[in-house]
Amino acid sequence: MTVEGANLAAGNHDGKEGHMEKNLTSGSVFKTIITFALPYLLSYFLQTLYGMADLFIAGQFIGVDGITAVANGSQVLYMLTVVIVGLAMGATVTIGRAVGANRLDRAAEAIGNTITLFAGVAFVLTAVLLLSVDGIVAMIGTPTEAVDGTAQYLTICFIGIPFIVAYNIISSIFRGLGDSKSPMYFIAVACVCNIALDYLFIGYFQLGPSGAALGTTLAQTISVIVAFVAIRYKRTGIHLHAGNLRPHRDMLGGILTIGVPTAVQDGCIQIAFIIITVIANYRGLNDAAAVGVVEKVISMLFLVPSSMLATVSAVSAQNIGAGKPERAVKTLKYATAITVAYGIIIAVIVELTASSIVGLFTTDATVILLGTQYIRSYIVDAIFAGVHFCFSGFFAAYGRSYIGFIHNIIAITLVRVPGSYIASKLFPTTLFPMGIAAPAGSLLSVIICLGFYAWLKRRGVFAAK
Repeated sequence: MTVEGANLAAGNHDGKEGHMEKNLTSGSVFKTIITFALPYLLSYFLQTLYGMADLFIAGQFIGVDGITAVANGSQVLYMLTVVIVGLAMGATVTIGRAVGANRLDRAAEAIGNTITLFAGVAFVLTAVLLLSVDGIVAMIGTPTEAVDGTAQYLTICFIGIPFIVAYNIISSIFRGLGDSKSPMYFIAVACVCNIALDYLFIGYFQLGPSGAALGTTLAQTISVIVAFVAIRYKRTGIHLHAGNLRPHRDMLGGILTIGVPTAVQDGCIQIAFIIITVIANYRGLNDAAAVGVVEKVISMLFLVPSSMLATVSAVSAQNIGAGKPERAVKTLKYATAITVAYGIIIAVIVELTASSIVGLFTTDATVILLGTQYIRSYIVDAIFAGVHFCFSGFFAAYGRSYIGFIHNIIAITLVRVPGSYIASKLFPTTLFPMGIAAPAGSLLSVIICLGFYAWLKRRGVFAAK
C-alpha cells in the first residue's frame, strides 16, 4: 500500500533515506509559508463555506427556529471537528519531523499508528455521541422552539462521525508530508456536494435542519471516498505495510503527547464558544440566532489565522527535524506579521460593513441589529488571535503543545467566559459588550505566549543542536 506526499519522490526501499523532490526546509522561508499556506487557506475557506452553506441555505427556506437549530447543531459539530483536528496535529508534527530528518521508515510507522489510533477514536466517538444527543441539546440551553431541529441535526451528523474523522486524518497525514494541496481538493469536492445537497434537501424536499445534516454527512462521505481513490493512484517513497498499523507505545505516545494538549486546548476554546452560545440562548431566540450567525462569520474571517497555525506547525516541524531551528523561528516571525496585517485590514472592513454581512444570513431586522452589535466588538479579536495561533503552532512543532493549552485555559476561565456572562447581565439590550470578551481573552493569551517564548529562548531550546 502506498501513501502519497507530493513533496516526496520514490526513495530507497529500506525506507531510511529518500530524495526530496520538494520540501519545506530550504529556500525562502516567506515563500515556503505562502506556498504551503495558500492551499491550506483555501481548504479552510472551503471547509468553512461547507459549514456556512447549511446556515445560509437554511435562512432562505426556514424560520428563525430552524436557523437557531442549525446554528446550535453546527456549533457542536464544529467543536468535535476542531478537537479531532487538534488531536491529529500530533500526527502532522510527528510525520513532519520524520520527513525533515529523511527517515521515511519512521514516517510510515507514524502514518500506520495514526490510522489505527483514529479508527478507534471514530468508533468510540460515534457510539458515545449518538447516546448523548438529548443531553447535549439540553446542556447547551437550546431554545424550546429549536430543540427538535437541533436533535435531528446532531443525530444525523453523529452517524457521519467516522467520515469526518477519516477526512481530517487523511489531511493531517498529507500535511505532515508537506502536501497541503490534496486536502484542498478533497474538501472542494465536499463543499460543492454539500451546497447542492442542501438545496435539494432543504429547498426542494423541505426537510429543514434534518436536510442540512443530511447534506453535510453525505458530502463528507463522498469526499472521503474521493480521497481513498486518489491515494491508490499516488506514488511516493513511503510504503505503508501491515506491520506499520500495529500499535507501538513510543510512536503512539509521541503522537498523543502533542495531539492531546492541542485537542484539549481547541476543545476548551469551542466549549467556551458553546457556553457563550448558551448565554445567548437564555437571552432569547433573536439573541441566539444573532450569535449563531456571527460565530459562523467569524469562523470564515479567521481563516488566515487558522491556516497560519497549521502552517507554522507543519513547516517548523520539518525544519526542526532537519536540524534547522533558525528557519522555524523565521517561520514564526513571518507568519505572525502576516496574521497581524490581515487582522487589521479585516477588522476595518467589518466595522464598515457589519450590518450588510449579518444581513446575508437573515432578513429579520432584530437579528441583524443584534448581530451587528456583536460582530463590531468581536472582530478586533482577528488581530490578537492570529498572534497566539502562530505561537501555538510553533510550540506544538517543538513538542510543547501544552503551552497552547495553558494560555487558552487561562484566557477562557479568566476573561472570555466570565466577561461574556457579566456583559450579558449588565447590558441585556445589546450584544456589543459581550463581543469585547473575545479580543480581551486573546490579548491575555498573546502576553502569556510572549512570556513562554522568552523563557524557552533563554534556555536555548531554539538554538541549533
